[in-house]
Amino acid sequence: MSASPNMKPALETLRAAISRLEGHTNRRRSVLPFGVREIDSRLPGGGLALGALHEVAGGGNDALHSAAAGQFVAGIAARTRGKVLWIVTRQDVFGPALKQAGLSGRRVIYVEAASEADVLACFEEGLRHGGLGAVVADVARLSMTASRRLQLAAETSGALGLAIRRWRRQTEAADFGQPTASATRWRVSVLPSVGLPVPGVGRPRWLLELIRARAGECADFEVEACDAKGRLAYSCCLAGGLALPAALANRPDQEAAGARRARA
Repeated sequence: MSASPNMKPALETLRAAISRLEGHTNRRRSVLPFGVREIDSRLPGGGLALGALHEVAGGGNDALHSAAAGQFVAGIAARTRGKVLWIVTRQDVFGPALKQAGLSGRRVIYVEAASEADVLACFEEGLRHGGLGAVVADVARLSMTASRRLQLAAETSGALGLAIRRWRRQTEAADFGQPTASATRWRVSVLPSVGLPVPGVGRPRWLLELIRARAGECADFEVEACDAKGRLAYSCCLAGGLALPAALANRPDQEAAGARRARA
């Protein structure tokens, strides 16, 4: 539920107080906007905070939802600059799927770690490096202590940290509900595609859940999956059931606006 206009000044005051308590006084953090007003308006600063850790999980335990979470992360990483470090314990990342979300294989450096502990160690070192566009890591468990270290490393370098929460066993899934130091926590679930007026498969759709946003609001969004430039499109901004890039979907019809001015 969105806040009423009368509550917004109080919310802004509360967010400023929380930022001071967290030690971010007088430091304005850069953000990476999604380019979709409905999403960016729910995030402090109007986008995904850089120099911070973010968590993403699939809405189910099967490969389909896990792949959607990976593509969502790839779309975010695609819109950063520089190389992307991608850390896994098992090399099962499908390169063409990342390219479909806008992340070229030429930008990705893969690291295959021997254990979960090694993944976290590489994750932290990558974030401290500072010369990368984003650091992505597949992790099953993420403790408060480990997430604090990752968050501090990201703050030090300004790098974007993206933790994909994937589980090999069902018993590990409960760990996703535990508190961490991440700035945001997302869950991505696959939805049926919108029908096309011609034979073919429509653009994939996701239910994007913002489960946690530090100093922000939780929200759910139905979106069109990342396009070839890593951009999402909000479903409610579609024309005739067809997916439009966010920049076009949110832009007024210039010809219609001109016609209305002429009649006036």
